[in-house]
Amino acid sequence: MKRKVAFHTLGCKLNFAESSTIARSFPEERYERVSPDSEADIYVINTCTVTDAADRKCRQAVRKFIHRNPDAFVAVVGCYAQLRQKEAAAIEGVDLVLGTYEKFDLVSYIDNFEKLRAPEIHSCENIDTEDFMASWSAGDRTRSFLKVQDGCDYRCSYCTVPLARGKSRNPFISEIVEEAKTIIVSGVREIVLTGVNVGDFGKSTGETLEQLLKSLVCVQGLERLRLSSIEPDLVTDEIIDLIASEKILMPHIHMPLQSGSDRILGLMRRRYRRELFRDRVMRIRDKMPGAGIGADIIVGFPGETEDDFQETYRFLENMPLSYLHVFAFSPRPGTPAAEMPGEVSKAEKERRSRQLIKLSENRRMLFMRNASGKKFDVLFEKRDSEGMVAGLTGNYIRVMTPYSKDLPGTIRRVRLTSVRDDASMNGVMTEPGK
Repeated sequence: MKRKVAFHTLGCKLNFAESSTIARSFPEERYERVSPDSEADIYVINTCTVTDAADRKCRQAVRKFIHRNPDAFVAVVGCYAQLRQKEAAAIEGVDLVLGTYEKFDLVSYIDNFEKLRAPEIHSCENIDTEDFMASWSAGDRTRSFLKVQDGCDYRCSYCTVPLARGKSRNPFISEIVEEAKTIIVSGVREIVLTGVNVGDFGKSTGETLEQLLKSLVCVQGLERLRLSSIEPDLVTDEIIDLIASEKILMPHIHMPLQSGSDRILGLMRRRYRRELFRDRVMRIRDKMPGAGIGADIIVGFPGETEDDFQETYRFLENMPLSYLHVFAFSPRPGTPAAEMPGEVSKAEKERRSRQLIKLSENRRMLFMRNASGKKFDVLFEKRDSEGMVAGLTGNYIRVMTPYSKDLPGTIRRVRLTSVRDDASMNGVMTEPGK
């Protein structure tokens, strides 16, 4: 009888790509993949550890699945498992803890597993490996997340990602092109390039991200190609010009700013200052007036005064951004920021977060209103519970329209009409070419 295995993924798009790859390694003749909402024999939780909140969600997820089936085999894998091994293993009911790279051998560990009194723990002590584990997500005929880079050499003072993922590395462009061809054959319409620091692509092979993009837009059958988050100092004029000139490349760029105060950026050990970020945004707007431009912001970094925060707020207020992702600083063990003076209270971090979230909502609303009445190509996804089907424009506006069985997985011309309460827009089908 086949054993039922369920995967639950937390964190970034890269984790989703890797979970999908790990799932494909389970032989179909012995394992049946089921939804994590159902009772399974094996639960695999692929984890994130970027913030305290991420750690908490990991522990909650693990306990939820143990409660769902106390007799199930439970494997905790990924970044949280790499950096918080003992903490993960201390959760009663956990059987196996695998780090960032060991997780790709999960099937072997399960096959050789013997029930012990304590969980087995396996993780790489020397995380700065040269190995690159290729990954891409499957099972969704609309979009696939394709991993093109791993690790990070940016030692920002608040971040544990280099500790969990190691140094920056990537495969050759030729290998990625072959993976893209395989993805396209499966029926996927859009590929999203993902990694820890995608803009750093080529460091280990002597190639560049621009060369990768130029190679991928030539792949026959690829209809849409999108970048995930990219550091502002790595968004070159050539990359912006290429995105603006190639129909296949989606006009959507997300850059982590983190702070609008140069003093705080210095404490964060970021590799740019706010004027560089401003220059990148304005060039994108000049070349692609309707592009979706997002940014990450951290509030409450140690030593961030009210003046620093107001400096950030005013800077963002004057930036033509489409949306913000706002995070409250949380100290991560092993990072310089965890030992810095000038702790900001939880209440103050929440207040600052609310202000920036409100600003983000206003920017997103303005961005959508400016799109009202205009026509966009929309890639439709799955039907929702209310009889609607959702899709994404190239510039990252979520569009809702009445469900029709022929819509999911297709790209259709849509006129956007009105803004909805759920931060999406209503859309009306138009005839081809109109």
